[in-house]
Amino acid sequence: MSKLAKFAETTGVKYFMVSYTDLFGAQRAKLVPAQAIADMEADGAGFAGFASWLDMTPADADLLAIPDPDAVIQLPWKPDVAWVPTVGVMNDAPVEQMPRAVLKSMIAKAEAEGLRVKTGVEAEFFLLTPEGDAISDPADTAEKPCYDQQAVMRRYDVIAEICDYMLDLGWGPYQNDHEDANGQFEMNWEYDDALVTADRHSFFKFMVKSVAEKHGLRATFMPKPIEGLTGNGCHAHVSVWDLAGETNVFADDTDENGLSEKGMQFLGGIMAHARAMTVITNPTVNSYKRINAPVTASGATWAPNTVTWSGNNRTHMVRVPGPGRFELRLADGAANPYLLQAAIIAAGLSGIAGKADPGPRLDINMYTEGHLAQDAVQLPLNLLDAVRAFDGDAGLKAMMGEGFAAAYSKLKMQEWQSFLAHFSTWEKANTLDI
Repeated sequence: MSKLAKFAETTGVKYFMVSYTDLFGAQRAKLVPAQAIADMEADGAGFAGFASWLDMTPADADLLAIPDPDAVIQLPWKPDVAWVPTVGVMNDAPVEQMPRAVLKSMIAKAEAEGLRVKTGVEAEFFLLTPEGDAISDPADTAEKPCYDQQAVMRRYDVIAEICDYMLDLGWGPYQNDHEDANGQFEMNWEYDDALVTADRHSFFKFMVKSVAEKHGLRATFMPKPIEGLTGNGCHAHVSVWDLAGETNVFADDTDENGLSEKGMQFLGGIMAHARAMTVITNPTVNSYKRINAPVTASGATWAPNTVTWSGNNRTHMVRVPGPGRFELRLADGAANPYLLQAAIIAAGLSGIAGKADPGPRLDINMYTEGHLAQDAVQLPLNLLDAVRAFDGDAGLKAMMGEGFAAAYSKLKMQEWQSFLAHFSTWEKANTLDI
C-alpha cells in the first residue's frame, strides 16, 4: 500500500489536493479521490503546464505532479481532504523551473557543504471586505493600530480558528497580533528546516484565505493593498546548522554581532546579491509601492529601500536581533514561499564560497538618517529594475539554476510589459487636458 493510501486509511481522508506552486506563487491543484491516490503517488497527476505561470507551451507534454507523501497535511477545517505538495516531472525528467524543485536543489547544495538551513517567516495579511476594496472592520481606524487589543479581539473568531489549526498541526504557533496597518494581522509559528517552512508557508496562505472566506471576509497578502498604510511584509529569520541540526554554525558568542565567520560570510552573500534577489523577494509591480514608499499613516513603512544591515534595528534590510541568526526584512507577502527560501540559500552559499564581507554594520535610524549612509546600495525602484538586476547577476542565476532563471526572467518581463500596456486613472487625471 502506498504511503498516501495508508494515510487516507488511517485518517479517513477521502480526497487529496495534489498541488504545486507556479513561478508567480499561485497554487494549482487537482482533487484526487483516495481510491486513486496510489496511482498518482507512483506516476503523478497530469497538468498542462502552460495553463499556469510556468515557461511552457500548449504543445508541451503533460506536467506530472508527483505527490510528496512526507509533506501531506490534512485540512483541519475540512478533515476529509488532505493537501500534498509535489515535485514535477516532464518527459521522464525533473522540471527544474518549478519552485519547489529549485528549493530542493538549493537544500542539496547546502547539505553538500555540511550545512542545514533553518528558517522562519512572519507572514502578514489584511482582512478585507469580500470585494477586496475596504478594510473589513469599520472600527479599525486608529492612527497607530499595531498591537491594538480591541481590534484583534474583534477578529478573534478568524485569528483563533487559524491558530487552533496550527496548534492541531503541531506547528508551534506562539503569537498573533494586529499589525501596523488598519485591518492587518500577523501570526507566527516555530522555525524549521527550509523546505518544511516553505511548505507550511504555502499551506498557511491557503488556510488563511479559506478561513477568511468561511467568515465572509477576504484575506490578502498583497504587498500594498491600501494606499497610505503599511504594506504586507514577509520577514525571514535565518540560521544555519550542522547536518544533525544540533549545532548552530552561525553562532559565535565571542563576536559582537553573535555571528560566526561563516555566518558573516552568508550575510555577505545576501548583501552582495540583494538587488538581484529583489525580483524574487518582491516579485510584483505592487511590491515597489511598499519598499520605496513614502511615510505611512502610522509613521513608518517598516520596509527597507537600501542594502544595509544592523543589530537589533528594524530600519535596515537585515537585522541581527540576537546570536546565531539574522532577519531579512526585504520580502513581502507576494514572495513565492519556495523561491524566497531558495534565493536566501543561494545568496548565502555564494557568500560562503566567496568569503563575502557584508560591509560595515550601521546603527543609524535609516528612516530619519538614511542620508548619512551615502555609499549604501539602493534597492530597485520598480519591477523592471529588479528583473534587470537579476539578469545581470550571473552568480546567483547559476546557483539557482539557469533553466529556472531564464524562465522566471522571461515571465517577469512579460508581467512588466503587461503592466505598461495598462492605462491607469492617474494617466488620464494628469494628461487628459494637456
